[in-house]
Amino acid sequence: MSDMTQKQVITRFAPSPTGHLHIGGARTAIFCWLMARHYGGKFLLRIEDTDLERSRQEFTDSILASMRWLKLDWDGEPVFQRARFDLYNENIERLLANGHAYWCKCSPEEVEAMREKARAEGKKPRYDGHCRHLNLGPGPGRVVRLAAPQEDRVAFADMVKGNLSFEASELDDMVLRRADGSPTYNFSVVVDDIAMQVSHVLRGDDHVNNTPRQILIYRALGADLPVFGHVPMILGADRQKLSKRHGAKAVIEYEKDGLLAEALVNYLVRLGWSRKDTEIFSRDELVDFFNGENMSGSPAAFDPEKLLWVNAKHLREATAEALAPQLVPFIQELDVATPDPARIRAAIPLLQPRSQTLKDMAAQMRPLLLSAKELPYAEEALALLEQEGCGHIAGIQEKIEVLTDFSKDSLHQCLRAYVDEKGVKFKVVGQAMRIALLGALNGPDLAEVMSIIGRTDTLNRLKRSQALFESGKSNIIK
Repeated sequence: MSDMTQKQVITRFAPSPTGHLHIGGARTAIFCWLMARHYGGKFLLRIEDTDLERSRQEFTDSILASMRWLKLDWDGEPVFQRARFDLYNENIERLLANGHAYWCKCSPEEVEAMREKARAEGKKPRYDGHCRHLNLGPGPGRVVRLAAPQEDRVAFADMVKGNLSFEASELDDMVLRRADGSPTYNFSVVVDDIAMQVSHVLRGDDHVNNTPRQILIYRALGADLPVFGHVPMILGADRQKLSKRHGAKAVIEYEKDGLLAEALVNYLVRLGWSRKDTEIFSRDELVDFFNGENMSGSPAAFDPEKLLWVNAKHLREATAEALAPQLVPFIQELDVATPDPARIRAAIPLLQPRSQTLKDMAAQMRPLLLSAKELPYAEEALALLEQEGCGHIAGIQEKIEVLTDFSKDSLHQCLRAYVDEKGVKFKVVGQAMRIALLGALNGPDLAEVMSIIGRTDTLNRLKRSQALFESGKSNIIK
């Protein structure tokens, strides 16, 4: 990749706003972003919205929001193809003037007949150049076609696939501008990449067959070629095209599910790139290591369980300060209207080893954030709170009331002293206390729970659980 050090690296991501950003496109964007940031270059964003019927503003907004969530910041303002028709037409006129393009009057039905004839003769179905030498001008229903070289080879060194070569004679005189005046995909892409000075075009390998056609346009416009790289598609576990049935979702859905952006970026980078056997990378490490090499030429399989594993790893390594603001929206969805920020930060380290997502962590944190009177008690849990358990709650309550130190260590010692004094198994006491404090049969360490919710809330929960038991469990909140 030594050529990258000889000129500024400029990459681009160019989604079409005909749907939300999915993980295949997100991975392409990540690769382009990392390469630009690694070499201190530029990462540009282009919205390819020339399909006026299918492009939607809501999808543009969603794509931009997903990019921001992934922290894939772009340089400058996004470029919208819809606003660049004048540029495309200027380049069309240049090609018509210098003989690299011509007007064609053939109807779609006539072109299809040419292709059928070629198929019948065992040839590649293509337009036969009928109008190439007729010197036609503009007219109703006419398109502009590229005057492609007749005998030549189109070869290029692909960053991922190595050296590729195509026979130019198999590439027909493609349409550059349609009869309605709109540019075709291959033409607008090349004009934009030249104008934006894109040095490296990294994209999915479904574009491999477009590349030789685009190279012919570069040559006709007299422009230098960028470096091309085509990354294999992401497949499902069954090696079929990735879809929702494989667990794949739009990026915006992963955000709603409580994944960390850093984890999704980490996971997607590893679906097509490697550095030894390392699985977990910080963003800074990815920028340091991703130099455009070590990209796999084989399709990778998407594994939702592996993604959750990577997310759990990042969740455990994140600081409470970083996670707290990201947790708030998920907590508010659980009817905790005004969660205490200090209590959230205190609870995060307790729940990090037990959580896979922010949504998961918020659900586990909810009982810690409610007041004693708001805490719901699961009916099956309260049903297990027998007389003996209720007596243990009362006994521990007495000890807690006289504690001068309400730290985690002091509470551990208090619980242990009570168990030793009564000569009972901690399991019996622990179950009763967990029901009283959390309203459930399972949960994190009791001493840490009490230290987080504080003395007043701890005592109120212990008293309320006893009152519910004594009232015959008639006031259970579900």
